[in-house]
Amino acid sequence: MIATTVRATAASLAFATAAFAQTAAAPATAPAAADSAAPAATQPNRGSSTPIPEGATTVEMKANAAGSAVATGAGEVAAHQTVSVVKPTLEGLDLTPDHMENGRWYNAEGIPVPNIQNGQVDYATFSGYRRYHAECHVCHGPDGEGSTYAPALKESVVHRIDYYAYQEIVASGKQDVNKAANLVMPAFGTNRNVWCYVDDIYVYLLARGTEAIPRGRPADKADKSEEFAAQEASCMEG
Repeated sequence: MIATTVRATAASLAFATAAFAQTAAAPATAPAAADSAAPAATQPNRGSSTPIPEGATTVEMKANAAGSAVATGAGEVAAHQTVSVVKPTLEGLDLTPDHMENGRWYNAEGIPVPNIQNGQVDYATFSGYRRYHAECHVCHGPDGEGSTYAPALKESVVHRIDYYAYQEIVASGKQDVNKAANLVMPAFGTNRNVWCYVDDIYVYLLARGTEAIPRGRPADKADKSEEFAAQEASCMEG
């Protein structure tokens, strides 16, 4: 009886040991399956590329973290590598200076535009730099770059809102309400330190958003014209 019990116990232990060994060995085959699936996950979309629209600017972003690659005309880009991608400008945005009024440059449609020649900015663009940093950068960040709670205006005027929408927002303010925050931009239509220079700020932001000028104070500027000074005085004193 004792011998039979011992034999049964030994058999049970042997069976349990074999089962444990099988269970422990099973994961060893998992890496092979993962390895065989890996190439499919990282296979790029070969031969595809996005054409650069006329007048577009580029922004830098990283390939996604899922292990995929980005195919470009110049070659493949690995995950996490920084690449330049195209960000189209607003349809119909014309930055060609056509004529000057009151010391400011405008395109053929009468929209204010910057005029930068050989590194020298027109006076209105320089004025916009000064007024932006006096009135706007506290919320929207220096050089139009944006902040944690207000958008990058250099991006907005080039990619999202036209001149008339820009004027309306500056004059009347704007409120954005979502689940994360309640963001309010006050109205500046009666603030002469902003409204008298609303076009100057706009052309400065256009110049920044199209990378026509770098960050910081413009190194060279045109002289302030008599026409500009007269219009400025009329607005500020009126």
